[in-house]
Amino acid sequence: MARRAEQTQANRQRMREAALALFTTRGYSATSMQAIADEAGMAVQTLYFTFKTKRALLGELLDVAVAGDDEPIPNLERPQVRAALDNPDPVAQLHEQARLAREVYERVAPILQVISHAATADPEIHDLWETNNAQRAIVMERMTTALATKSALRDGLDVATATDITLALLSPELYHLLTARRGWPPTRWEQWTANALVTQLLPPG
Repeated sequence: MARRAEQTQANRQRMREAALALFTTRGYSATSMQAIADEAGMAVQTLYFTFKTKRALLGELLDVAVAGDDEPIPNLERPQVRAALDNPDPVAQLHEQARLAREVYERVAPILQVISHAATADPEIHDLWETNNAQRAIVMERMTTALATKSALRDGLDVATATDITLALLSPELYHLLTARRGWPPTRWEQWTANALVTQLLPPG
C-alpha cells in the first residue's frame, strides 16, 4: 500500500513537472492536456483523472511552488512563517519576511509569469491570479499586525497602510522587475527589500 502511494505521488510530480516545462516554454493556452500527458509519458486519461482540468493543474503547480511542498499546511501555520511572526525583534521579522519572499519567488516566479500572461484572456486564470493576490494580502496583513504589536509603526502609519507598503515592496511584479529585467541577484533583492521595509515601516533610530 505504501509503495503504491509513493508511486502515485511520483506520477503526480512527473505530471506537474511536465506541465511546468510546457507552460513556461509554450504558454498556458497553447499547451493541451494531451501535450502534458505526452511530455510526462502518461495516458491523457490518467492526467484528467488526477487533476480534472488544466486550470486545476496550474493551480496545484502554484500552490506547491508557494509552499515548497505538497503538504496541506496553510501558509500562516508553516514553521518558518510562525518563526517570523513570533520573532520579538521587529527588524529581524522584516528581514525574515524578505528572506521568505525571496525563497518563494525563486520557486514560483516562472509560474506567476505564466498566470499573469494567461489571465488577460482566460477568466478562470484571472480568478486564480486574483485569489493568489488576495491570499498574499491576508498573509501580509497578519505579518504587519504582528509587527505593530512589537513596535510602534513609523509616524502616520496604521496597519492598513503599512500592509499596503509591504504588499508593494514584496510584490512579485517588483521582484520580477529587479531580478529578471534589471539583473539583480535574488539575494540583493532580499537585502534591499528588507532595508526598505525597515525604513518605511519602523521609526528611525
